Amino acid sequence: MHELSIAAAIIERADELARADGTDAVSAVTVRVGELAGVVPDALSFAFEVARDGTALAGARLVVEQVPAQAWCGPCAEGFPVGMPPFFWCPRCDRPSTDLRSGRELEIAGIEPSPASA
Repeated sequence: MHELSIAAAIIERADELARADGTDAVSAVTVRVGELAGVVPDALSFAFEVARDGTALAGARLVVEQVPAQAWCGPCAEGFPVGMPPFFWCPRCDRPSTDLRSGRELEIAGIEPSPASA
């Protein structure tokens, strides 16, 4: 389960960011996970709970924002959902697209300090 190594990296980076902001305790970490990122949100949440024990984020919760995969059709000049499994054909003009605009994200979107440390 590669979600465990991802969770550990999120915890490490969130701790670094919190300390840089002068915070020593975090109550929540928000991450954006794209539909095509290859990460199972439930598995990531479980792995986060396991990996946070014994760290500065021991009491923190993980908030996962799922980002849908969207492609762009140049001839139609509009976006369309790619879905899962991904299908990169424009539903309007029936042409393929190679312009994926969202869906691969895996990033920390925010860190909420614990009230006692704010």
